Amino acid sequence: MNAMNSVIFTLEQHGLTVADVHHNLQPSALYEHAIRFEKDASIAENGALVAYSGVKTGRSPKDKRVVEHAASKNDVWWGPVNIPCDERTFQINRQRALDYLNTRERLYCFDGFAGWDPKYRIKVRVICSRPYHALFMHTMLIRPMRDELASFGTPDFVIYNAGAFPANRLTSGMGSTTSIDLSLEDKELVILGTEYAGEMKKGVFTVANYFVPRRGLLSMHCSATADKKTGVSSLLFGLSGTGKTTLSADPKRHLIGDDEHVWSDDGIFNIEGGCYAKAINLAPESEPDIFQALRFGAVLENVVLDEERDVDYTDTSITENTRGAYPIEFIQNAKIPCVAGHPTDIIFLTCDAFGVLPPVSALSPAHAMYHFISGYTAKVAGTEMGVTEPQATFSPCFGGPFLVWHPSKYAELLAEKMRKHEARVWLVNTGWGGGAYGAGKRISLKNTRAIIDAIHSGDLAKAKTARDPVFGFNIVVECPGVPAEILRPRESWADKSAYDTTAKKLATLFNKNVETYAAGASAEVKAAAPVA
Repeated sequence: MNAMNSVIFTLEQHGLTVADVHHNLQPSALYEHAIRFEKDASIAENGALVAYSGVKTGRSPKDKRVVEHAASKNDVWWGPVNIPCDERTFQINRQRALDYLNTRERLYCFDGFAGWDPKYRIKVRVICSRPYHALFMHTMLIRPMRDELASFGTPDFVIYNAGAFPANRLTSGMGSTTSIDLSLEDKELVILGTEYAGEMKKGVFTVANYFVPRRGLLSMHCSATADKKTGVSSLLFGLSGTGKTTLSADPKRHLIGDDEHVWSDDGIFNIEGGCYAKAINLAPESEPDIFQALRFGAVLENVVLDEERDVDYTDTSITENTRGAYPIEFIQNAKIPCVAGHPTDIIFLTCDAFGVLPPVSALSPAHAMYHFISGYTAKVAGTEMGVTEPQATFSPCFGGPFLVWHPSKYAELLAEKMRKHEARVWLVNTGWGGGAYGAGKRISLKNTRAIIDAIHSGDLAKAKTARDPVFGFNIVVECPGVPAEILRPRESWADKSAYDTTAKKLATLFNKNVETYAAGASAEVKAAAPVA
């Protein structure tokens, strides 16, 4: 029985008969349960709960399955992102999860919302056996007020987290003992064989990525900020290492969210109630907002404590993917509720290690769709074994692993909303100029911040541009506070023929990647391809 309620809360409607169910416990109670019942849980000196996810310390995308059902079959982008499974397989895994959960002495249930706009929010129920998982989702979902919890009713989506129990490898379609199974019709997610908490977070986002576009709204894997005076917003898309988190931490603007948003007819809103930040090498000098947010009520995942019980953020002996989850209100500059007006500007961040893309370019709607579908960045030499030169990385819509529809669906919605609300779209390179990695120099954070500031002030919308002959977009050739000589990439290379060769090479990589999505792409998008 939950100490907050005077009635017993049961999960019998879900096939669970465990009598000791703890419903929406406060963080202090979940701390107590974690210390008592978790194997290795502890409390760091900063006050955060430290927990461990076991063998799996990251997501398992190859083990994600989606039920192939007649009602949604033609909507889903089937392939390596959405691997199909049949209804019987889902039911076997669901029953396996229920059987495991029914053997536990106690269960935890958290009811919360996904989406800050009450018109569009999804009621999510999380059922799990670990206090750590319950506290994680307490931070990542939007926490209901007491009256909202009392009237919560039937959830729209249910997560059964039995991650400590393996999937049966003999079950049809299983590739391992890990399985994350989603039924769009039953609106349920079943987790087996992984205790990594991020699977729950991204399961909710995947569900939003299916149902939100069905309503004509755009779900987005991006961060968002808003002007403190006008309330209008801007969006920052970008893969890991492009500067999305750093650039959204702007003291001159409100933070709406750092990862998942929806663009509705009324503006934008954050899907989540918290943030899930990388903790590797975290320091108060480089990320002061995140550093101070990791305190009582937050979860630190797979980190190592020193003898003084301080977190050693440099220790990667467990994993390089150390993480911290905390409520968004722990960020001082966050706007609560996390809603804002329509974006005036959309920024695609890329770290181009080839040194070919300009520091900033203005994109037409067609080019915006092309680069949105591409979701480009590059790994630099030396970051991985065998990488001796820049390696192009593409993730459609800057969030490929979480898409359900074909990428063109999201691109078309983006273009539609861009046109309707007259949003400008920019491609900002936070990578190299004057040469590729190893020869040129990385564009300074100071110059990138000046570019972002000029976008938000409107100065860049009036700046001079020149058409790029290979990529077709308009290079911005003047920007307050940024040296003019770095804005035209070809001019900043000493060897112009080397630039031309490298630009053609990158263009070829772009076009080869987009061939994957050509069947679902419009003629307009295809026409925006670079000239290789």
